[in-house]
Amino acid sequence: MNKKRIWMRWVSIGIAGVLLGGLFVNGQTAVNAQEGARTSNAQVSAQPTAKPGIKQETKKVKVGNKSFTVQTVRIPKGTPVTVGLAKNQVGSTEAFASIVKNYRAEAAINGAFFEAYGGPPDPYGMLIANGELIHKGGYGTTIGFKKDGTAIMDSLRATLTGTVVSPEGKSMGWYATFLNRVPVEGSSTSILFNPARGSKVGFTGGIAVTVDDGKVVKNEVNANAAIPDNGFVLVFTGTQKSTAERFAIGSEVNLQLTYKDAQDQPLPEWEDIVTGVGAGPRLVKDSKVALNAAEEGFNDSKILTASAARSGLAIMQDGSIMLATVPGATMKQWADIMKALGAKQAMNLDGGASSAMYSGGKIVTPAGRLLSNTLVFGSSLNK
Repeated sequence: MNKKRIWMRWVSIGIAGVLLGGLFVNGQTAVNAQEGARTSNAQVSAQPTAKPGIKQETKKVKVGNKSFTVQTVRIPKGTPVTVGLAKNQVGSTEAFASIVKNYRAEAAINGAFFEAYGGPPDPYGMLIANGELIHKGGYGTTIGFKKDGTAIMDSLRATLTGTVVSPEGKSMGWYATFLNRVPVEGSSTSILFNPARGSKVGFTGGIAVTVDDGKVVKNEVNANAAIPDNGFVLVFTGTQKSTAERFAIGSEVNLQLTYKDAQDQPLPEWEDIVTGVGAGPRLVKDSKVALNAAEEGFNDSKILTASAARSGLAIMQDGSIMLATVPGATMKQWADIMKALGAKQAMNLDGGASSAMYSGGKIVTPAGRLLSNTLVFGSSLNK
């Protein structure tokens, strides 16, 4: 399970991006007077089931005139964490309990949104594991963890670009729009597949360029191309197929990963991130409600207005992490709940039937379907 991924050992990494100063809701400020008053009246009570280190609690939170039962798991800063992938690869699904067992997790929660209603079960948000980007998202909020356990949140964006130098010395540029996901049928695009995808890209069609140890070794019609342990595969579809002509056998290939935020400003901290999961929207920023779902790219009523089962996580004042689930809340209520629970920074994760949480040897919140990805915590994780 712990196959070492060294596909990016020749990669030149450029990190850019900045904390998005605030999030936005339909052009309005993040916290209006009504929200502020509603939040200030929130009340919390708890029935702890204490244990050393990671601690699970059931809490009662009152927001306005409504009371919510919230399951929480508090995780000390510095607890090892990684992305728990279904079947140890991007683009699969597996039972939540099975993922927890495979990674030897002591605590876990479901992660990024994914395609759960037909088609390949690919994620939608950012995923970073073992310091490598393994899925590229383009909206929402991402939480990132450094080696020392410090956690940060941002509107993370990423670009994958590079150069290819022919055996004759001619240099040309290239880019990949997506990472580790099956293209939409009939689309014209470019996708990069690294070993986090598994042994093969998982589909046929387009032109596949295989790069092993920094050099092009194959350029052929994609027949579910194999992904090399020390490299990656680029698949070009539709009108992008002609780009594959730049990749002559023996050409040297350089890949550059650049992190940005939604404002294209530098964010040096992300250079040190080893684990990350992207979902959203942001719920709390600097201890204040900061809900701006529409501006983060969400347009589904399940996020904007509906009440549903929710999962989320928070960075607390002392740097510890709080995982949380609630059986039914609107996103505004969820933001108020997180603030009432003492979050310094907080974000929403995939919810509905995906909402799931584990701690202390038991499933605290059971998932209603197979899952694509999770965040797993523990002192003896399989990474």
